[in-house]
Amino acid sequence: MTTKLRGLVAATHTPFDTDGRLKLAAVEKQAEHLLRNGVPAAFIGGTTGESHSLSLDERLALAERWVAVSKGTPLTVIVHVGANCLGDARTLAGQAQQLGVAAIAALAPSYFKPPTLDLLVECCRTVAAAAPGVPFYYYHIPPLTGLQFPMPDFLEAAAGRIPTLAGIKFSSPDLMAYQRCLRSGEGRFDIPWGVDEHLLSALAVGGVGGVGSSYNFAAPVYRRLIAAFEKGDLAAAREEQFRSVRLIQLLAEFGYMAASKATLEFLGVDVGPARLPNANLTPEQRSRLAAALDRLGFDAWIRQ
Repeated sequence: MTTKLRGLVAATHTPFDTDGRLKLAAVEKQAEHLLRNGVPAAFIGGTTGESHSLSLDERLALAERWVAVSKGTPLTVIVHVGANCLGDARTLAGQAQQLGVAAIAALAPSYFKPPTLDLLVECCRTVAAAAPGVPFYYYHIPPLTGLQFPMPDFLEAAAGRIPTLAGIKFSSPDLMAYQRCLRSGEGRFDIPWGVDEHLLSALAVGGVGGVGSSYNFAAPVYRRLIAAFEKGDLAAAREEQFRSVRLIQLLAEFGYMAASKATLEFLGVDVGPARLPNANLTPEQRSRLAAALDRLGFDAWIRQ
């Protein structure tokens, strides 16, 4: 099953109210913000969406809301369905097919980790089979799952066992493996890049799209980066990439999840606090973050 996620795909935050409950009313504003900033697709319920801190019922409700809000708009919805419980993952995948989403993706179980590549493929096959009409992406993010299997080997092993396999959401800076994945199966697989601060590197070796959290609040930076790269203006593309590096480094210094949610709120899209075990910013930290973003010139970057 062939699909291509081109350009920017925002890995969206899950919105909560001040008491930490799901705040589905905020999804419409999130979707409007993405479309206004030239982001044509949303990847919901993933790492940025704090999926492992959500109940199954909350994840089902979140997917239903995003699909309802995007109906009749140009926004494409991709749903992350991975879970430590494969039964939950299959339930989410089945719902995603019923909702008519563009694609699904799944992290591997990460508490009881698949001990072999063959068992990782079997986990993915089990989940994908619950949505036989929907393109399936494996979500590769070794720092969080702890799984280090070579992704070119995964594609070779999974190609004949997962009929809906579209590719890999590749959230690793391993450009050597990334290039091999791009060329696997004579280029039949889609390999969206998942490390925002290395996007230019991925484009240089043949990438055509990326899934990332900072596209929620800094999409203009990345749209200019892509446009400059496509024109062959590498100096301009490098400048935009370095803006990304400086921004992500700054947010990481405050705690990336909480700081990214706060940054989006500064832009008028209130997605609330993060859930434990993620930390949140104190009022003093929020003030310092706002001042640091101002010194960075962030407002000018996103309004050019």
